[in-house]
Amino acid sequence: MTNLSYPIGRFKFETEISDEQRHQFIAEIEKAPEHLRTAVSGLSSEQLDTPYRPGGWTIRQVVHHLADSHLNAYTRFKLALTEEEPTIKPYDQAGWAELADGRTASHEISLSLLESLHRRWVILLNSMSPTDFSRTFRHPESGVLTLIQTLSLYAWHGRHHIAHISTLRQRMNW
Repeated sequence: MTNLSYPIGRFKFETEISDEQRHQFIAEIEKAPEHLRTAVSGLSSEQLDTPYRPGGWTIRQVVHHLADSHLNAYTRFKLALTEEEPTIKPYDQAGWAELADGRTASHEISLSLLESLHRRWVILLNSMSPTDFSRTFRHPESGVLTLIQTLSLYAWHGRHHIAHISTLRQRMNW
């Protein structure tokens, strides 16, 4: 049986990431909105309001969470590229998911946001040199992270949440 919380496994930071892997991560970031749109295609409002696991977020909340989270990640990249090891502000992901826009807004809003955001993010990522990916920011809870680590995390993050939706659809025969 698939682990409902981590259907593709937990994220693991790699110590060495090749140029080929970096390009693959960028490609994953680029394709994530399309894969998310496919994953939610044709779902009814009732289905969108179904938790992907007992006690988990609804599909609607997962879609909005991806937009929220990736918007924060994009901002962190820009901060790290323009400041020396900035300390970023974490946010309460669960709290954000419970706000009205996370619980009730049309998922299409966040799909559109994610599509536009990822187009901008990919332009930025493709403009970065290998040295740029070694730039850092400080997360008050996680410590110092490089942009290559962050890129790998968010490539995984998109796959992770899209898998929540896909595995729910499989289990429910939707």
